[in-house]
Amino acid sequence: MDIKDKTTALIDSLPSHVTLVAVSKTKSLEEISQAYEAGQRIFGENKIQEMASKWEELPKDIAWHMIGNVQRNKVKYMAHFVDLIHGVDSIKLLKEIQKQAMKHDRIIRCLIQILLAEEETKFGLPEEELEGLVQATEDLPNVQIVGLMGMATFTNNQEQITSEFNKLKGLYDNLRNSSSSINTLSMGMSGDYSVAIECGSNMIRVGSKIFGERNY
Repeated sequence: MDIKDKTTALIDSLPSHVTLVAVSKTKSLEEISQAYEAGQRIFGENKIQEMASKWEELPKDIAWHMIGNVQRNKVKYMAHFVDLIHGVDSIKLLKEIQKQAMKHDRIIRCLIQILLAEEETKFGLPEEELEGLVQATEDLPNVQIVGLMGMATFTNNQEQITSEFNKLKGLYDNLRNSSSSINTLSMGMSGDYSVAIECGSNMIRVGSKIFGERNY
């Protein structure tokens, strides 16, 4: 199947309450356009300047999600258009998002990334710091925390993956009970999104099942 057919098949297979973020990092404008033709309107990138370049070239009804580690000095390049930032894990980053969002008179939606995985390469906020970070955003009117994001350990141990996803779902439920703006639990990628959905995810980030393996 080509990209358009793969995208259509994936969209049709998902429960109606699950939002698909097509991970388009390193992919060409032509490849993204094929997924767009299948009806996909949300794309995720992990490099801000690459995302900004694609935003310039592609249809403006695309919602761009920043899904990678965010460097504070580059927030300014996406503040005028980014729809959702997935990887927020510090008050310093939130303050920079607030500063840049205010310049454009926007409210930027963010997900707090929780550290789930037992891998040194993964990043995120320790769960015990979640409450304090959420409280800190009360003084940041141009930032809206709408949920949580996390990545499970890269392992074949399904019990471990399920346990990590269930842990994040528990944190999400507690947060949702305390705030009406909380509505998004982003967990699950190409290799584990089915498990993530079973554990309560309502947003998945899928790249290789749509575009094929990444080009590094």
